[in-house]
Amino acid sequence: MKHSRKLVFCCAGSDCKKSGAKLIRKELKESLQEGDLKGKVKLIQTKCMDMCKSAPVVIVGDHFCKKTTSEKVLNQLKKP
Repeated sequence: MKHSRKLVFCCAGSDCKKSGAKLIRKELKESLQEGDLKGKVKLIQTKCMDMCKSAPVVIVGDHFCKKTTSEKVLNQLKKP
């Protein structure tokens, strides 16, 4: 079954929070409410993904974004 929206999983574990995951989630939420990605992305907050040494971690589809920023995640979302 193909999803009509891309799924983005943001880790909310303690190490990711310390590394800025909360700010990344906030920036992504704001960016996804406007522009060409509006309505095409589902942002999902998860519990710890057990990848603490790579914090903050965001999964975009099948791609793991490690030690990431909101800009890197948005660039990954724009890829076909």
